[in-house]
Amino acid sequence: MTIKEYSEEQLAAQPIGYWSREAANLVIGGLRTALAEEALTQPHWWSLNHMAGAPGTWTRATLTAKLAAFDDQGTDFEAVYADLATRGWITETDDLLTLTEAGEAGRLRAHDRNAKVHARMREGIDDATYAATIDTLRLLVANLGGNADLP
Repeated sequence: MTIKEYSEEQLAAQPIGYWSREAANLVIGGLRTALAEEALTQPHWWSLNHMAGAPGTWTRATLTAKLAAFDDQGTDFEAVYADLATRGWITETDDLLTLTEAGEAGRLRAHDRNAKVHARMREGIDDATYAATIDTLRLLVANLGGNADLP
């Protein structure tokens, strides 16, 4: 894909709020569409990934506290956990949430769908440029008093 070229002066005059919001809307929309193919929401995805990354360490309360910071839709995490349990994707023993084999299989299917969105998003963007973009956005966040740490 080719896009129209502009001078550095023209690009430097662009509103970062517009471009960052437009990019976020398209990225999030693409990911949500990919997850919906597995009847998942982003909170489902976050939950599955956290459980996979630290098996047997998350309670409902600790996982909800961790994920609520990323949630922009007022998600009922109890309903997410109930849905995953009903599907047979998670179990709960001694208040600890664990992925089942079916849950890990579903997570991997969703991962593959998300990877396609990420690949499309990153077309023509090398790792150095992508990393510089992330670091620039982190600095903008920090300059405005936000948390610039990686999630």
